[in-house]
Amino acid sequence: MRVLFGVRMSEQGATTSWPSSGDAREPVTLSAGDGSGNGAADGSVDDGRRPWLTPGVGGIGTASFLADVGHEVPTSLMASFVTSTLGAPAAALGLIEGISEGLAGAGRFVGGALADDPGRRRTVAVGGYTATAVLSGLIGTTTSVVAAGVLRGAAWAARGLRVPARNALLADVVPAHAYGRAYGFERTMDNLGAIGGPLLALGLVSLFSVRTAILLSIIPGLLAAVAIVYAIRQAKLPKITERKKLRFQVRPVLRGQLGRVMAGFTAFEIGNVAATLLILRATDLFVAERGIEAATQIGIGLYVIYNVAATVASFPAGSLSDRLGPQGPLLVTLAGVAAFAVAYLMFAVSGPEIVLLGVAFALAGVGIGCAETAEHAAVAAAAPAEIRGSAFGLLATVQAVGNVAASVVAGLLYTFASPTVAFGYLAVWMLAALGVLGWALLRTGSAG
Repeated sequence: MRVLFGVRMSEQGATTSWPSSGDAREPVTLSAGDGSGNGAADGSVDDGRRPWLTPGVGGIGTASFLADVGHEVPTSLMASFVTSTLGAPAAALGLIEGISEGLAGAGRFVGGALADDPGRRRTVAVGGYTATAVLSGLIGTTTSVVAAGVLRGAAWAARGLRVPARNALLADVVPAHAYGRAYGFERTMDNLGAIGGPLLALGLVSLFSVRTAILLSIIPGLLAAVAIVYAIRQAKLPKITERKKLRFQVRPVLRGQLGRVMAGFTAFEIGNVAATLLILRATDLFVAERGIEAATQIGIGLYVIYNVAATVASFPAGSLSDRLGPQGPLLVTLAGVAAFAVAYLMFAVSGPEIVLLGVAFALAGVGIGCAETAEHAAVAAAAPAEIRGSAFGLLATVQAVGNVAASVVAGLLYTFASPTVAFGYLAVWMLAALGVLGWALLRTGSAG
């Protein structure tokens, strides 16, 4: 029986629900398919035997793949476009990317409030994918760095808006017993798109100009929007007859078990540094004996290992989360955090050893594949349906802000102290996350 996060299924197909705080109180019984979002959209009994890879799930996964392919093309070419085509300095590129990431974080927070309403979440999902595709592609038509920056920022804001809507929509179209597999599938498709996008960019610039390549990225982006529309139509979601009032709900998300889980995720994200610092560490270790070009190639090659490991790990992590039952999402998250802790310690003490660094990159990739998948599954299971959009919005905001904080602080420590200090600092945050998430796991067990 499912007892994690206050939900279990009885043999008769009714849902027994406790308050999301995780406190042991009298349960309230709801009929399956009551529209709460904690189960199949068609109202059939979530008995663990229904297929999870429905057209709705497939459509959302396809959208993630196509969207990543689409926006990774301009992302891969942005440096060349800004500095070479437009003739702007590298500082302009840094300013554009920094502002864009900030707008994406703000968009995720606002998108969470919008996604609390089932009708709005569908509109925001479709509109977000469409706007991201069009705005990103139009960068190729600009003749000034200001126009390119405005379009990049607007595209990233739209991308941020759609994230909570997509994640909440995925919870709408999959049975609750398969959240892990569904989010693992979505993360796998997203990672595949992140690999395919740069490869497509390479192919396009070999045939066309950089401008044309960026403009052509609209095509996979718009196909992603079509895939989302398909997912919504195939899911046969209930008709929306009433709009919910737009509210930014933070306090309800931070209460009880969901709040404890969010605290653990926050500690993890503050230590979840951008992969560029891992690449820098590998490059620096080899540059003295092999030269900058060979060291750069080694760093990129090791980064490929990271991406492949993340892609391969995502779906098995989600599947394992489902098989482990009520405590699965937290257990898988803990495994991912532990993998990161070991990887960071290896980065802290490693010398120019390719095999050792390869293991560290692989562990970090497995860590992100496990953690991201399980984070989404945990929030989908823990958050009441009426605040699920806000919960995903807050998670996405924590991920964005935490990653920036981790990269800035670790970057400063790397520069002004030492790489060992920087990665030691990150490992400490992983240990803190293990402690907080372990506490949440224990509270889950005592509540069950």
